[in-house]
Amino acid sequence: MNQNTLFVGLDVHKEKIAVATAEGRRGGEVHFQGTIINKLDAVRRLVEKHAKRHGQMQFCYEAGPCGYAIYRQITKLGHDCTVVAPSLTPTRPGDRVKTDRRDAMTLARLHRAGELAAVWVPDEPHEAMRDLVRARTAAMESQRRARQQLQGFLLRHNRIFTGGHNWTKKHRR
Repeated sequence: MNQNTLFVGLDVHKEKIAVATAEGRRGGEVHFQGTIINKLDAVRRLVEKHAKRHGQMQFCYEAGPCGYAIYRQITKLGHDCTVVAPSLTPTRPGDRVKTDRRDAMTLARLHRAGELAAVWVPDEPHEAMRDLVRARTAAMESQRRARQQLQGFLLRHNRIFTGGHNWTKKHRR
């Protein structure tokens, strides 16, 4: 590990990102840098600001609903970025208080120590396919639930279809 490496932990949320840095040397300081808005331009400015002072930077953030846009942007700017599995992030027993500041500092510290498990980051076509499959699955589940509710409603009102299988053309008529 290079002494000049800066490890940056990002706690990403819908509207803001908490930022913490850990110096590359063992036992180096971990500092909370503050929060920035969750916009690609703000992330670019953050990277450029720290790139002026440090030779190499390694970023990490937890996988979540915000996707992989930050990962793609940071890697395009020429820096390492790791997306980590939240369920595999080590926690101390009894450490139940979670704040954005603590989470960002913990990510930076654990990333420097090499204790975070990375997840596979899909490329854009894979991510689009995943979104499509998830949307279809959600639509099918929603349809199944609606059919069950309708069948229950009809059963409560003594409307029982006896002409074959449910949800066929004959059943709909």
